[in-house]
Amino acid sequence: MIELFSLILTFGMYLFALRISDKGNKHPLLSPALIGILGVMVVILFMGIPYQEYFQGARPIHFMLGPATVSFALPLYAQLDRLKKLMVPLVIALVIGSLIGILSAVMIGKVFDLPQEVLISLSPKSVTTPIAMGIAEKIGGTASLATVFVMITGLFGAAVATVVLNMVKVHDPAVRGFALGLSAHGLGTARAFQVNQVAGAFAGLAMALNGLMTAILIPLLMALFS
Repeated sequence: MIELFSLILTFGMYLFALRISDKGNKHPLLSPALIGILGVMVVILFMGIPYQEYFQGARPIHFMLGPATVSFALPLYAQLDRLKKLMVPLVIALVIGSLIGILSAVMIGKVFDLPQEVLISLSPKSVTTPIAMGIAEKIGGTASLATVFVMITGLFGAAVATVVLNMVKVHDPAVRGFALGLSAHGLGTARAFQVNQVAGAFAGLAMALNGLMTAILIPLLMALFS
């Protein structure tokens, strides 16, 4: 019974969140992902349902995250000609963005004198959850902490990125999408697709490449500064 309830709750809350987002003209602070997550949290806390039981019931949705991520390649393929022209600046942006994402997190952590384990878990905050968990475990961090930092980064990035990009007058959907995927992984990609298909395609590319780049850079940086 809990399996059916979890599926109905998840789909129902997301549809409700989409409705609110549409009524608010898709304002970045009305992110369907944010509203959906908060809504599910409120319901399972109010009903006293352990998260483990809820997650077990929602496993079919979790399983579909893999095929859904792979499907990002389809809209990107339609932008292949544009991608070839932007290849060099995108690679430069990827390397710089990945470095800043890692180093800024560690620097902020050091300012607040966070324990070493927390700093390590914080370093892969800008990549999607499965990759961040794997990186954190391999370098001596905690997967659960990494998950929390990834969620906070994604929610915050998806909410404020549009405002920041408007302030700096970046209007090219490919550039906006790449920035969203690079800084806010899956939630940023979802936000990019909500606004524009081209932005969503480049956001998906950035999310995938940043996962790979971060997995390469973090061990190198640790070896360099150890």
